[in-house]
Amino acid sequence: MKKILISDKLSEKAVEELKGIENFDITVKTGMSPEELEKEIETYDGIVIRSATKLRANILEKAKNLEVVVRAGIGLDNVDLKKAEELGIKVFNTPSATSITVAEYTIGLMFAVARNIPQAYSSMKAHKWEKKLFTGTELYGKTAGIIGFGRIGREVARREIALGMEVLFYDIFEIKTDLSAKQVELNELLKKSDYISIHLPLTDKTKNMISYRELNLMKDNGVIINVGRGGIINESDLLKILNEGKLRAAVLDVYEKEPPTNFELIDHPRLIPMPHLGASAKEGQERAGLEVVKILKEFFG
Repeated sequence: MKKILISDKLSEKAVEELKGIENFDITVKTGMSPEELEKEIETYDGIVIRSATKLRANILEKAKNLEVVVRAGIGLDNVDLKKAEELGIKVFNTPSATSITVAEYTIGLMFAVARNIPQAYSSMKAHKWEKKLFTGTELYGKTAGIIGFGRIGREVARREIALGMEVLFYDIFEIKTDLSAKQVELNELLKKSDYISIHLPLTDKTKNMISYRELNLMKDNGVIINVGRGGIINESDLLKILNEGKLRAAVLDVYEKEPPTNFELIDHPRLIPMPHLGASAKEGQERAGLEVVKILKEFFG
């Protein structure tokens, strides 16, 4: 029997499928503290995680029997990949499962900013009728900038093109695409884009990639949306820029620390804060869960 721990919420369908596999002994135990996980992980052959579980070096070192880590999602910044490799632990993720989920969410956030939806909602809930105050703008004809042109970035581009937007993208690799999107240098993208969205993992190279200098290159009425990873935008610099009146709005779905504690930033009137919902749609989570099942069946097959 292969003992497998599910330490973060996984789709019910995927859990049932895993429990139905004859040689799998499945334990679902979510919400553990790092200290609890460090004690718990020793007996397991496999572990399924999302973003909440942090598999740091000290925890992996306690995982004497662990053969495989499967991340139901895209980013792997919550796994010490170097230590996993050193210990011979294989690490997998499900990069394609939630691409559409995150792309649709990104477009939804753009509409929310363009049409002042959060502000108008709050105003109505306060029993006010401020129709003239919340006049918005169209996305049609605007320039969209995409930082990171992987699976999600390309899905976002498809939707922006369909909306009649001009699409620029930046990536560290030279990318050929049949989409009507133009690859440019980061500085050009920052200067020309009306809406910028970030779709990158957090690495040593991307940490604080968007700091004061980069934010200051943006248009005065520009919008920046981070649905990648917290720490790519320097939050102190973002607050400074917003206080200077530089940007129309910023949207953060991810933060340097989660849950965030920088409430001066969270409370800023031109910041739209979201609680890391990028991949949180039923269909995307089901696809990710079923991909986890497939990976584990093949790995232990």
